[in-house]
Amino acid sequence: MKKIIVAEAAPDAIGPYSHGTAYGDLIFTSGQLPVCKQQGGVVEGGIEAQSRQALENLKHVLEAAGGNLDTVLKTTCYLAEISDFAAFNEVYKRYFLKDCPARSCFAVKDLPMGVRVEVEAIAHIAG
Repeated sequence: MKKIIVAEAAPDAIGPYSHGTAYGDLIFTSGQLPVCKQQGGVVEGGIEAQSRQALENLKHVLEAAGGNLDTVLKTTCYLAEISDFAAFNEVYKRYFLKDCPARSCFAVKDLPMGVRVEVEAIAHIAG
């Protein structure tokens, strides 16, 4: 049965969608933007700061669903500029330290709110 994931630590959705859903022991997250719930907006500081915030938000959603970064099977990463690829990788590798998940990463024309990065994941519930 499908379960809706609500992550209190993550910023509210900006549209008609949930933070994620779980089905069985699988977790499917929505794309996480670099929005800081405490500050109430997109973080400043370029691709590095935005990548950190998007990944922190992803971590909050996974934890709310009973998973964590170690249970991620696949990520899909969207960049507003492919020239940010190397800088994004430098931040990403600090979150996925070993046994990295499968990943797709590509540039798109635009992202919501004018951000530089968005990250979504498929994971499993820990345990």
